[in-house]
Amino acid sequence: MRSIFENGHAEKAPPTTDKRECWYLPIFGIYHPQKPNQLRVVFDSSAKYGGVSLNDILLTGPDLTNSLSGILLRFRGEPVAIMGDIQQMFYCFKVDENNRDFLRFLWYEDNDFNKSLTDYHMCVHVFGNSPSPAIATYGLRKTAEMSKENYGDDVYNFICRDFYVDDGITSLPTPGVAIDLMKRTQSALQTIGNLRLHKIASNSEEVMKAFQPFDLTKDLKDLDLSSDTLPVQRSLGLNWDIETDSFMFKLAKDIKPYTRRGILSTINSVYDPLGFLAPVLIQGKLIQRELTTGNVDWNETLPQSKYEEWETWKTSLHHLEKVTIQRMCLSRSFSDTVDKKLHIFSDAPEKAIAAVAYFTSVRHSSIGFVLGKAKVAPTHGHSIPRLEPCAAVLATEIGQTISDNLDIPFNSIQYHTDSMVVLGYISNEKRRFYTYVSNRVAKIRQLSQPEQWTYVPTDKNPTDLATRAIPAADLQQSSWLLGPKQLLGKESILESFELQNPEEDKENRPEIVCAKSIASKESLLGTHRFESFSFWKRLVNAITYIKRILGARANLPKIDYLQIEKEAENSIIKEAQKDMSLKNSHASV
Repeated sequence: MRSIFENGHAEKAPPTTDKRECWYLPIFGIYHPQKPNQLRVVFDSSAKYGGVSLNDILLTGPDLTNSLSGILLRFRGEPVAIMGDIQQMFYCFKVDENNRDFLRFLWYEDNDFNKSLTDYHMCVHVFGNSPSPAIATYGLRKTAEMSKENYGDDVYNFICRDFYVDDGITSLPTPGVAIDLMKRTQSALQTIGNLRLHKIASNSEEVMKAFQPFDLTKDLKDLDLSSDTLPVQRSLGLNWDIETDSFMFKLAKDIKPYTRRGILSTINSVYDPLGFLAPVLIQGKLIQRELTTGNVDWNETLPQSKYEEWETWKTSLHHLEKVTIQRMCLSRSFSDTVDKKLHIFSDAPEKAIAAVAYFTSVRHSSIGFVLGKAKVAPTHGHSIPRLEPCAAVLATEIGQTISDNLDIPFNSIQYHTDSMVVLGYISNEKRRFYTYVSNRVAKIRQLSQPEQWTYVPTDKNPTDLATRAIPAADLQQSSWLLGPKQLLGKESILESFELQNPEEDKENRPEIVCAKSIASKESLLGTHRFESFSFWKRLVNAITYIKRILGARANLPKIDYLQIEKEAENSIIKEAQKDMSLKNSHASV
């Protein structure tokens, strides 16, 4: 609290009046599990009074936060990794004086516990307010925009693209480039936005020696960088071991109850944004589905029939703390690898669907895990022919995510599946499908081309591991992380695939042959007969004569010759119109 007052983040509030609306925020302190010695003051904007909270009234603003997976993908591209943090980012942006009465709170006068409580209000945006992330991110990007001309496009791109709220991480080809970028970014943020970029960490000793100790992360300030073992840093939730330049996983030690809430908390406590652990976590999600089917209360003890299976899986998770993932995706710099290609696999048996992507460099005999996902399949109404297109859609979405964030050319992505059925769906140009499959095939073809898809045998498809689950102890050496070895061999032969048993497949609409019949009343007269007459009068007389004969044969009681002549003229005109209409219709067809 002393820091808040000394930095001008809060001040005494003026007396309230009946004409001014105001809001009081409850405050309390919390310790972050990863930062046990640091107390953070929380202003509770979600606390309700009269059934309404401040966050219920405030607008959240646009979602300006960068894609977390995109930032982490770029973090794995180059050999020199560096990270930094903006000090108290939300507190760097002030609230308009007219709105500060909505951020009132009670605290001891002059920060002295022996004095009485008095009214204060915050002068800056606080943690917990729903619009704070959007406002702070907008302010950060505005600062980057204003610095673009003097500090360079790379500083602008780093701030706008590689910051997740207040954390910035990126990877660069050399230490010199990393030092130059970070120093210019520090200067731009400080000079233009009064923002301090600190807590710098890198896997490069040269980079860390280039900054003052007070700019480094706390764990590095007192280290001898040339000899001491470097500590593990947290980069956007992942544990990054700077010494080995690899990702590690640490599990929560607290014991969760055997309830719906406890199971969900256990599964979600394993943070895995890139899908490294998907084949292990999918088993926990499948157990969760079986246990929570039906109307189960969040705090109700679950059936004992599955308790042993759940405990066995939960206990096995400690093996994940031995798993290490190299931060770099390939064995060499991403920008220097000219023959890189992205391969994406998909699979969908009965219980789950999965997709995983790898980069390959045949020239350097290198395979690198990029991004993977596994999802529990719906329980009812989804046959294998329906789930396989879902997995293929997941594969194309992964391809789109990687392509958008790493600027991968469209023609360097190849998709693999062990389902001949889904390959037939994608290549099909003749038959139509029912809505469910049709929508997913349309999505697949929107994000990929049929010629990008190839067949892979099930025993060589790494996604098979994520759909049937594997023990945590087997993950490190699994093909899910190491990638299938066949990718370093010959390129797959591209071919077209036919529909599998189209007449028996329930997803195919039956073929209906439609015949269009045009009934025409062909006239016996015909305009071609009119060509024998040189004059209109002679033609009318001939038709009149024919009608008189027909009338006489019909024994009509009275023949009106003038009427017959008029009918003859009308018959000629109608015949000409009919003939012209037929010619026009043929021309339009």
